[in-house]
Amino acid sequence: MGTNELLGGMSAEVFLREYWHKKPLLIRGALRDVGAPVDFDWLSQLAQQEEVESRLIESRKGGWHVENGPFRASRFKRLPESDWTLLVQSVNHHLPHIDEILWRFNFIPYARLDDLMISYAPPGGTVGPHFDSYDVFLLQVGGRKRWQISAQTDDAFIEDAPIRVLKDFRVEEEYILEHGDMLYLPPRYAHYGVAMEPGMTYSIGFRAPSAQELATEFLVYMQDRICVEGRYADPGLQWQSDPARIPQAMVDEIAQTLAQIRWDKALVADFLGHYLSEPKASVFYDAPEDELDEEDFAVCVQRDGVRLSRKSQILYTESLLYCNGEILDVDAESVACWQRFANQRFLAGEDVRDSMLIALYQGYLDGYWLPESIEVEK
Repeated sequence: MGTNELLGGMSAEVFLREYWHKKPLLIRGALRDVGAPVDFDWLSQLAQQEEVESRLIESRKGGWHVENGPFRASRFKRLPESDWTLLVQSVNHHLPHIDEILWRFNFIPYARLDDLMISYAPPGGTVGPHFDSYDVFLLQVGGRKRWQISAQTDDAFIEDAPIRVLKDFRVEEEYILEHGDMLYLPPRYAHYGVAMEPGMTYSIGFRAPSAQELATEFLVYMQDRICVEGRYADPGLQWQSDPARIPQAMVDEIAQTLAQIRWDKALVADFLGHYLSEPKASVFYDAPEDELDEEDFAVCVQRDGVRLSRKSQILYTESLLYCNGEILDVDAESVACWQRFANQRFLAGEDVRDSMLIALYQGYLDGYWLPESIEVEK
């Protein structure tokens, strides 16, 4: 693999070996051409939508005030000239050129990639010193922002604050980021950004579920796949003077029954395919308004190709494919084509096999992807 412009000319291999999960990296001029500006007016309109996750954070006299969207338009007219930040999650779902930026980070497996959040702040805007539990790239778009960072292990937060702000932040390094500059931070690396001029931060975040979340979701996944034979019985039951006590023999018998539950790496891989491709609860897919019939759809995709919706994710193991939390029923001969579709998020017309058309058409009806010739996407 050659050099990567996003990494300042560094190769992905070097970045992953020396920086990923290990230490920060400042990249000057990582990405200056970000397409059409996403200004505050556009971002505030997005924050008024019911299905969009957004927050407004103000710092007032040393304290913090947080509101969750959706917001009324009148709320933004009451904002002061400084000391606030508007944050909007998953902007990549709403603008194609923002979505294109997110998928440039394909040197990290898609199974880890989360979303692109945009925060807008006037001078003094900040969310306070904090750390994230996941890796993050912070791309400055417009204006200037001062970032202070620290590898401190003291993670005590201010009590009763509505956001997790570090009580004792100790600066170790400081950078001024200008348009196009980007800062990478590994998990739990304390950072404190304050806007010096009106501008935005594009935050490319990565999924890092807790062990508890993984265990809980795996048990949910397993409940529909467990098949344990038999029924509880105690033919050797003996009388006991304290009937409210759970018999030890019952505990032993049921422990032995539960010990029959087994899983292997193949089952874990299947769980991850479902779990990691599952969209967030706020994500909905829109069926096509002017629906193509099956024949016209086949002509379109085999001529022009097919492109994944910005809200869709396809992941795969060796031979199984998963789309938006569901397993894709594909034939063995077309697996490589589906994998190409997953990796590139686009499949050229000449790569669309006849055997793929039934599954592709159903996904089109569900809003998971569109023929490339259809440009409008909600």
